[in-house]
Amino acid sequence: MRTPRLLVAAATVVALAACSGGGAVEGTPGGSGVRDPYFPKAGNGGYDIGHYDLRLDYDPGRDPDRDADADADANVDADADAGSGAGHLTGTATITARATRDLSAFDLDLKGLDVEEVTVEGRDARFNRAGQELTVRPAEELNDGETFRVTVRYSGEPETITDPDDSEEGWLPTADGAVGLGEPTGSMAWFPGSHHPSDKATYDLAMTVPEGLGVVSNGELRDERTRDGRTTFTWHTAEPMASHVVTVAVGEWETARSTTDDGLPVYTAVDPTQADASRKVLKRIPEIMDWARENFGPYPFSSTGAIVDRDEDAGYALETQNRPYFPGAPDTVLLVHELAHQWYGNSVSPKTWRDMWLNEGFATYAEWLWEEDHGGDTAQESFEALYDGTYYDDEDANDSIWAFPPADPPDAAHISDSPVYQRGAMVLHKIRETVGDDAFRELLHGWAAVHRHGNADTEDFTAYVERSAPDEDFSEIWADWLRGDGRPDSP
Repeated sequence: MRTPRLLVAAATVVALAACSGGGAVEGTPGGSGVRDPYFPKAGNGGYDIGHYDLRLDYDPGRDPDRDADADADANVDADADAGSGAGHLTGTATITARATRDLSAFDLDLKGLDVEEVTVEGRDARFNRAGQELTVRPAEELNDGETFRVTVRYSGEPETITDPDDSEEGWLPTADGAVGLGEPTGSMAWFPGSHHPSDKATYDLAMTVPEGLGVVSNGELRDERTRDGRTTFTWHTAEPMASHVVTVAVGEWETARSTTDDGLPVYTAVDPTQADASRKVLKRIPEIMDWARENFGPYPFSSTGAIVDRDEDAGYALETQNRPYFPGAPDTVLLVHELAHQWYGNSVSPKTWRDMWLNEGFATYAEWLWEEDHGGDTAQESFEALYDGTYYDDEDANDSIWAFPPADPPDAAHISDSPVYQRGAMVLHKIRETVGDDAFRELLHGWAAVHRHGNADTEDFTAYVERSAPDEDFSEIWADWLRGDGRPDSP
């Protein structure tokens, strides 16, 4: 969820499958994108990535606020240092991939940064840059099905990317470090890869920073060691992860470890300025996880938690895998929303960015279910307030719900707009009305189980619902609520 709303690196791509045999091939270049309807250059064709090994070294930039004050005192034009807060990134990324056709060349997504060297299976490879595309030409063409290793060495000042909706992602300098946030395409600002949710992979990430700073990422912390004034933090993510929910957060943290009643590790990292405000709500993570498992089924990952930065450090919360990111202390409902995304959006990821409502509609409906179970409005009351135009205090906000169908945002600038969230949740409520509470809960469990660690689109979902309740007619729901223009004639 995007709620209102790193380092020079070297990348090594390692293929997971065994080589498919010798013989000359007549390969063709892989595609420079997967033709996503809203981000056609995102991702790459011709191969599938299985694993990233990112070895990064980061020196934070100057604090823009502190230095602007200092420059003003010294009568220095603070604009001369614009952008210097991003710091300097150096790294090596190892990506494991399998060719899905004979390849004479292939692309990686990487925006900005300076590429110093590329190797494929240990041999120097030619490469060139064009926009966000890093095109690699291996010394020998790759066979369909072949395992290959690509090493990219790169460095520079990572970029902050402005989205079509004017929000910022990529590499965001913070008051005491930086955070990498990737939805929808920002991860290409700090490591090369195939940056589309349809290409998920496992990750190892090691980042070295000045002693005194901490690094928080996805998965589990495997090692922390300090030498010569610099500390390296090593994180491992064993379950498949789309690159837009990869994060690395550098700063000063108060960390805490605990477990849920059934032994699931909980790891939280909180900026010291947010510790008091966050303490009470973060203590509810085990309770929320128990409730979520009851409603959504087995948790799909090996740990949970949260990252809480300062409220000025980003413009939105994000469902980064294992531990969501929050700019400032979240309230309980927002925490529920981002944790629900671990099932819907992270484990079951969209096939394309047109399918965002399958992330946000589910997570918004999770809010409604939580409120219903904890003394707030029922889901029916939330649905009726949205339909009647009384949900928000602002008339324009209420009208915005009907701006477009949740399954068909008009363009990339609108994939995180209100219809995707609220009207998406209304679609789920109409399904619940049709099948009843018990069958609806089974449907929530089943959808998460059938597509666990995979991808799905709207057609997959409607077909699944129809198979789950073959005696019911959902055609009106699909026509009026999921794909129809404007406000349906009756609730």
